[in-house]
Amino acid sequence: MAGAGALVLKHRRTTLERVEKFVSELYFTDCNLRGRLFGDTHPLASLSCFQTPTRIPYSEAIRQEFQPVKVGDSFGPTWWTCWFKVELSIPQEWVGKEVHLLWESEGEGMVWRDAQPFQGLTKEGEKTSYILTDSLKESDPHSLTLYVEVACNGLFGAGKGSMIAPPDPDKKFTLSRAELVVFNRDVHELLVDFEILLDMAKLLGEENQRSFQVLYVANRMVNLCDVTDPSTFPAVHELALSIFSQKNGESQHTIHAMGHCHIDSAWLWPYEESILKCARSWVTVIRLMEKNPEFTFACSQAQQFEWVKSWYPGLYSQILNYAKKGRFIPVGGTWVEMDGNLPSGESMVRQFLQGQRFFQQQFGKLCSEFWLPDTFGYSAQLPQVMRGCGIRWFLTQKLSWNLVNAFPHNTFFWEGIDGSRVLAHFPPGDSYGLQAQVEEMLKTVKNNKDKGRVNHSVALFGFGDGGGGPTQKMLDRIKRMRDTDGLPRVQMSTPGELFLELHNGTYTTHGQIKKGNRECEQLLHDVEVLSSLALSQKSTFQYPATKLQHLWRLLLLNQFHDVLPGSCIQLVAEDAKRYYAEIRSSGALLLSDALQSLLGDAVPASQETGARVLVVNTLPWERTEVISRPGPAGSEILGITLHCHPSELWGWE
Repeated sequence: MAGAGALVLKHRRTTLERVEKFVSELYFTDCNLRGRLFGDTHPLASLSCFQTPTRIPYSEAIRQEFQPVKVGDSFGPTWWTCWFKVELSIPQEWVGKEVHLLWESEGEGMVWRDAQPFQGLTKEGEKTSYILTDSLKESDPHSLTLYVEVACNGLFGAGKGSMIAPPDPDKKFTLSRAELVVFNRDVHELLVDFEILLDMAKLLGEENQRSFQVLYVANRMVNLCDVTDPSTFPAVHELALSIFSQKNGESQHTIHAMGHCHIDSAWLWPYEESILKCARSWVTVIRLMEKNPEFTFACSQAQQFEWVKSWYPGLYSQILNYAKKGRFIPVGGTWVEMDGNLPSGESMVRQFLQGQRFFQQQFGKLCSEFWLPDTFGYSAQLPQVMRGCGIRWFLTQKLSWNLVNAFPHNTFFWEGIDGSRVLAHFPPGDSYGLQAQVEEMLKTVKNNKDKGRVNHSVALFGFGDGGGGPTQKMLDRIKRMRDTDGLPRVQMSTPGELFLELHNGTYTTHGQIKKGNRECEQLLHDVEVLSSLALSQKSTFQYPATKLQHLWRLLLLNQFHDVLPGSCIQLVAEDAKRYYAEIRSSGALLLSDALQSLLGDAVPASQETGARVLVVNTLPWERTEVISRPGPAGSEILGITLHCHPSELWGWE
């Protein structure tokens, strides 16, 4: 018989359940560790609200009349904005404590402090508290006023019955919790320790010796931890470190973790809401960077940077500051993450022209990688376009979601029609919105289709599509997985270091958007050709560079991969049509100005009179075309142009 001091073999399932219950969010929270995450609570001094059907700036919102509200009240409807005035009074006895504003509501929120956006608050994105102070001091202000701007839509819009259903116009959004709390940081750290160890014990499997080692340590941590006595916590954490400090061998796969927040410039929400999503997500990234010096964040789409620059200049200056430090990293080189098949070759080039020009002017650098994780397909001309625009690398994701034909590689050279090649990679974790969990890191290694010749891969972490981005918990997980025996190496890195079968119908939906895109591409081409000719003939002609850039950027925005293909909601389609109308109207005026400069009185005063028709060939080859004009009593008169040479002007009487 074993002596009293001998180690007792533990039943694996019972031990796993014991550790799980010790940190459970559902069971025994009155006596387990999870129930100690928050300490004392204190009600708000005052809470009031102002609602508006439009999105208004902070300076206008705070001048409105706010009405008293309480937790449990509902607001809305969909697409409205609620501004909450939150008055706080922190108890004096909380000196030395970490104090949070705990805020749980439906909808997407953003804290404003000292007239600046300060942090996103989105329950769906696991951001439900705002840190007022890491450690309250006697000299700190104990009373202050904050504003919380809440959009009446979720991370994924407001679909009625399902996420991708049309929005429910009458949906209400409820505030379920709003109070001051003491946040126990030491409990949070232990919970992350337990989470990583539990996942390793479960996912490494019973055949793995490391799984049992980890489970044994986790069980010892439960034995040692007295949830009512925080003085036991440091020793419990040291036990966890005994696992995390055991390093990997040199041959272990390395995962390059990059913070990311894929924000669809429009999809289940309109363009205007995307501006707010960018602000909420990126200001939270800035707060995380302040507390995590190793954290890097990759961010694409010049259009979104332009939005933040225009609407949130204070936030944008902070982004520029971290960009100079190499931590807030602009990527992609395009104006938006456009559709990869429908835009013309010229539009593809313009995406890079406008994007790279913006990044060069604002950040002093061109992008070396094309970042397109979420589009539905890829034109074979893209490698040639990329190389011509200074791009050497290509990152995408959705090939791994094919329903029928699984793509055979994760890292490969993509060769275009003309022989141009770019190094392509799509992360084997099968997502551009990972949460930095053990399961995802193990999946990344398992799914790598290039084992034996590629021992590195990318993992993009952070809530995406509807924004949100990384969280502190994700960063804490990565710290523990940096170099832990039994797991792949996970290191924070920067980006320097084909047709998708899933989305059927995206090339046949919303035909008016596709028609508008092609017509506007042709119109802007013609304006540029004729304006260039006019300038070459008359030095006094004012080439409309600024106006053309504005119109091109509207067109490029509408080529976003959920707008041009037609996978967006009707509200976005209406926005797109409005932008096409603006391009047509303004473009027609610019075209008329160029023709007037070129031909003067030869330009017909009105096409409706039927007197004359001016034929202009703006293509670089000869054309023979049948053309028509209105005739008497609504009849149609046909004519033919024979061998109309490039840029040749014909008059038809």
